[in-house]
Amino acid sequence: MSEMPVLEPRSEESHKGDYGRLLCVGGSRNMSGAISLTASAALRSGAGLVSVATAKSAQAIVASHNPCVMTIGLSEQSDGVIQVTDAELNEAVDGLARFDVLAIGPGLDRSASLACLLKELYQVYDGAMVIDADGINNLDSLESTAGPRVLTPHPGEFKRLLETLSLSVPEQRQDLEKLASELAKRYQITILLKGSETLVTNGTESFYNATGNPGMATAGSGDVLTGVIAALLAQQFVPLDAALMGAYLHGLAGDLAVGEVGEISLVATDLIEYLPAAFQHYQAHH
Repeated sequence: MSEMPVLEPRSEESHKGDYGRLLCVGGSRNMSGAISLTASAALRSGAGLVSVATAKSAQAIVASHNPCVMTIGLSEQSDGVIQVTDAELNEAVDGLARFDVLAIGPGLDRSASLACLLKELYQVYDGAMVIDADGINNLDSLESTAGPRVLTPHPGEFKRLLETLSLSVPEQRQDLEKLASELAKRYQITILLKGSETLVTNGTESFYNATGNPGMATAGSGDVLTGVIAALLAQQFVPLDAALMGAYLHGLAGDLAVGEVGEISLVATDLIEYLPAAFQHYQAHH
């Protein structure tokens, strides 16, 4: 791939179903904001329909965050963390057929129940899937994917994944990047390894993202990126292109925002606010 993907103008005859049905899974009583950021970013990035499945105690909070998002309440533990029963898991897997893309992880927390959920969805869901944050922390295998998979770890999450896979954990960034490329190729997935120069690789092709700034080192920034990539997958971009374009647009939104608010005051909601300008700039130059 020698050029960045092209965002074509929308057809006058199009409707919301043409731009994908996306389900975001995450959030808990104490971390409802993370999955809300993902959903709002997905809407701003062109997804046609966005739903959020979250803990019942967080459902009303997520729904109030953006009136354009539909919500599904899931069973939870006493601490407000999602705990899906076997019956609910089977029902959920059957119900996933109506969604084109699944984004899972922001605000999810960690538990044995969630590890089972991640394993089942990773191996059974045949649509495209973006896995971030606690989605990665609950994942114990990269084998047997039923569909396209994009993992978006920061270095700490990637190191924990390597430990879970019983692989040696290097300290040097270049060695982490080499392992990311090797794992992507071995398991036929796409990995976006975050950093000052974010790496996007499918094991065959690898790229570094040039946009972004230190102000984006703030809570929720990664949750926004997950939503952007998921929305691009919902619009039928292949995983490598969706991850590459998502990283570029996410960083560009940060660069546009920092010109107004500065690096110190930049917060994740600023990134969502500047996504429209980032998309307009991208369309005008690609």
